[in-house]
Amino acid sequence: MSATDPARAASATPDLTGRRILVTGVTSGLGAATARLFALAGAEVLLAGRNRDKLEATRRDLVGELGPRLGDRELPRVVVDLADLSSVRSAAAEVAATGPLDVLVNNAGVMALGPERSVDGFDLQMATNHFGPFALTGLLLPSLVARGAARVVALRSNAHKIARRAPLDDPRVPLTPHRPWRTYAESKLANLLFTRELQRRAREAGLPLTATAAHPGWTSTGLMSGAAHAGTRGLGSILVGAFGLLGQSAEAGAAATVMAATADLPGGAYVGPSGFAEMRGVPHPVGTTRRAQDDYAADRLWQISEEATGVAYP
Repeated sequence: MSATDPARAASATPDLTGRRILVTGVTSGLGAATARLFALAGAEVLLAGRNRDKLEATRRDLVGELGPRLGDRELPRVVVDLADLSSVRSAAAEVAATGPLDVLVNNAGVMALGPERSVDGFDLQMATNHFGPFALTGLLLPSLVARGAARVVALRSNAHKIARRAPLDDPRVPLTPHRPWRTYAESKLANLLFTRELQRRAREAGLPLTATAAHPGWTSTGLMSGAAHAGTRGLGSILVGAFGLLGQSAEAGAAATVMAATADLPGGAYVGPSGFAEMRGVPHPVGTTRRAQDDYAADRLWQISEEATGVAYP
């Protein structure tokens, strides 16, 4: 299969019959494409997102497409706002009550937002992209390890490569001046540090869990709509245009997530497109920056995250 055939790679999903997979952010773009690929492969997909009506629309689309192939799978909806820790706790309790999970895909994210703060007092990007997924993963860890071979996948971005530092400051103290793209890059670096530390701790504790990460390359989705905020409108418009022109389809971008969730990969593996500059193409393991491999930063960020969210891992 050539690197110029990402659509075929996106369709090459293994049989997932009997697997239970929770995907966040499924109401558009990569999340919707990822949920579709998992459902087509036979998995029971739990659809998670902030908006109940949009979740129902995603479910209807999948039911309409799969038809009889869906069988008795119900595609349950899970309403969760990752920027609100009380919502994360409620959603985790709801999911845990339904039984064990095989895979958690932390797909939901926001990009280049203004200086808004979450209800818990964090920068909204850090809350949605890091603290919410950190809390959700910790709260669902018993449900994941109950299966005996769990996988946690973090959807990341190569924007982590432009982060100059790990976000190790007090998360409730705003940084001034607010720089949306800096914060976004640091939140993506935080995701990789979390994956690294989760894998290390799972290995040391003897937990049956593998933590991996993936990035979709240049994929045409609605994620950059947040870049229309004041101070980022010009750059955001340029990027939206560039990604729309050069980006691959959401389904092709989701192929990296599918590989990270299902392939025989070592813990801590990072998957992305194989084409030029990892912009598009068939997914394969890719590298990270030295900052994403900093064990001190990974451990310190973990401590900050447990203190900030109140979620202590088993």
